[in-house]
Amino acid sequence: MEVVFHLGAPCTDNDLLIQTLLKNRNRLMAEGTSVPPPGRYRAVVRDTARALKGHPASEEIQGALLDAILDDFDVERLILSDPRFICINRLVIQRAQIWPMIDRQTAQLRALFPEAQVEFFIGMRDPATHIPALFKASRFNNFAEFSENMQPHAVAWSEMLRRLNMAHPDCPITVWCNEDTPLLWGEILREMAGVGEATSLEGVDDLVEKIMEPAGFKRMQAYIADHPPETDWHRRRIVAAFLERYALETEVEVELDLPGWDEGFIDELSLAYDRDMEEVARIPGVTLLMP
Repeated sequence: MEVVFHLGAPCTDNDLLIQTLLKNRNRLMAEGTSVPPPGRYRAVVRDTARALKGHPASEEIQGALLDAILDDFDVERLILSDPRFICINRLVIQRAQIWPMIDRQTAQLRALFPEAQVEFFIGMRDPATHIPALFKASRFNNFAEFSENMQPHAVAWSEMLRRLNMAHPDCPITVWCNEDTPLLWGEILREMAGVGEATSLEGVDDLVEKIMEPAGFKRMQAYIADHPPETDWHRRRIVAAFLERYALETEVEVELDLPGWDEGFIDELSLAYDRDMEEVARIPGVTLLMP
């Protein structure tokens, strides 16, 4: 069995990916891929992983876990998604690291299905907007307290992915930039589901619809209906063109007003993020999805 762990990151797709895959649950089950509702597994997966502490689950424990998650055991691919698989928002970035505990936490997740082929999926985000979003989603009211000991200028997704790859060299890792997600949405869905371009999935425009003016979205749908794109690349070009004209500013632009974060500092973080993606693209075992 193949097991997909979609780790988030927190404050990227806000569960829309798994919700869209759930729209295709019956269609994917016909191909051997199970997309159980998060309520059926998030608590039990976290609790079981914590209890096992990285020790391989016995057949009895695996059976009980799958019984809680699945309606039918005849599954070839299982998709599990939780932005808190690794940790709570406050602990995503500590000092100069993203997910310092990812080695240990993913080892615990993998131990749940020791004989399965495990894959990890991660949406990344520019620290210039990610850290403020994590703060907004936390229980903290004081940004200085929330960001204490953080070193935003030093954090790098590539450093975290190298640690994850070293811990699990036989586990494929698929990543993408949150900023590119509207253009990659259909491709991300298919990669997680393990299906090819020929498979038609419902909800490939769910994210674009959220960030585009309604009139513009209807025009895009009409255009695609009249001019069906032959490839993902062609479809991305169409979506990009309509987003350029009809994107909702409130959805695609992030206003930042944090103490000590001036425009120059924010630009430095974003530039470092762009350079970091060049490093990510060179990591063996990591697939970086790009428009």
